[in-house]
Amino acid sequence: MNTNASAALNRSRETAASTQSGYVMLLVSLVLILIAGAAFFVGVGGKSVPLIAVAVLSGIVGLLILAGFYMINPNEAAAIQLFGAYKGTDRKEGLRWVLPWLTRSKIAVRANNVISEKIKVNDARGNPIEMAAQVVWRVTDTAQALYDVDDYRQFVTAQMEAAVRAIGSRYPYDDIEHHEITLRGNHEEVGVELRAALIDRLSVAGITVDECGLTHLAYAPEIASAMLRRQQAEAVIAARAKLVEGAVSMVEMALNMLSEKNVVELDDERRAAMVSNLMVVLCAEQEAQPVVNAGSLY
Repeated sequence: MNTNASAALNRSRETAASTQSGYVMLLVSLVLILIAGAAFFVGVGGKSVPLIAVAVLSGIVGLLILAGFYMINPNEAAAIQLFGAYKGTDRKEGLRWVLPWLTRSKIAVRANNVISEKIKVNDARGNPIEMAAQVVWRVTDTAQALYDVDDYRQFVTAQMEAAVRAIGSRYPYDDIEHHEITLRGNHEEVGVELRAALIDRLSVAGITVDECGLTHLAYAPEIASAMLRRQQAEAVIAARAKLVEGAVSMVEMALNMLSEKNVVELDDERRAAMVSNLMVVLCAEQEAQPVVNAGSLY
């Protein structure tokens, strides 16, 4: 995130709201309504103005209390406002109550699982690839989620795409020699870096990321066949190089053992011929056909 832009933003901070248990206030409301009803009938029967006034006042207060009730489900919170001013967040479950003129904005704080759309990115080597990510996120600061961004769910989607693009352009898709971190070969490292990037980007909205990773990774269709042929060629070259390396070490060992045990004396020409024959036998794709020499060695 841009540090200057973040510093300019007037960030909200979640605080605990001053609320009451709804069950206690429900009892108070019912008592007031009963008092209002009893006082009204007694006042009307006895033509007592004070009792009628008490009945009207008790009824009004009882009805006002009823307007302040709201429910909070598990893993849910309610942000309280007074004429637009943030007055805190209530996270206590069950029946709750606040003053009727305070507004309540409910927000879920449970975990959300989102899979992004497939997006096309150029990797570190300029190859077009397709990527998609899965992210498990949740709201940790309700005030920031509600008041610091316009729509926190759309904000998560936009930042997911931006983070995936940034990670995709930072690393190559693949490296046959395994000398550097790649998107295909280092899922854990890439996932850790993607999670750190998302946490940093989403912190302005009071959101954290519990888990994330790539769900789709492939070359773009327009180069997929060409890149497949290149991967096959690189694999063949790597296999050949490994085969030649092993063959050379085996030939060297054979020559050293023949020399150490004085099995046969070879001049440079015969040594070169033996090396050539052994390399052919060891590196050939098909089985070598032996030729029996019935004459002398030379």
